[in-house]
Amino acid sequence: MIKLGAFASDRISTFAGVVTGKATYITGCDQYLLIPKNGEKEGRWFDEQRLEVDPNVAVIEIDNSNGNGADLAAPIK
Repeated sequence: MIKLGAFASDRISTFAGVVTGKATYITGCDQYLLIPKNGEKEGRWFDEQRLEVDPNVAVIEIDNSNGNGADLAAPIK
């Protein structure tokens, strides 16, 4: 399992970024969303086994104790 906030890169494409999301599927596949630090590219999802975590980059910790962390309220229908 990869910790959210870690810096990781894809072994195949070398795409790299901060892990900001995780999806677990009923089929057993886990995917992680990488957001690049440079901001020039959109985030991309990768299978867990393709990712390599860089142990030299500190994990980003976000304190959400003052709220739920959402930028906007959920839409009301």
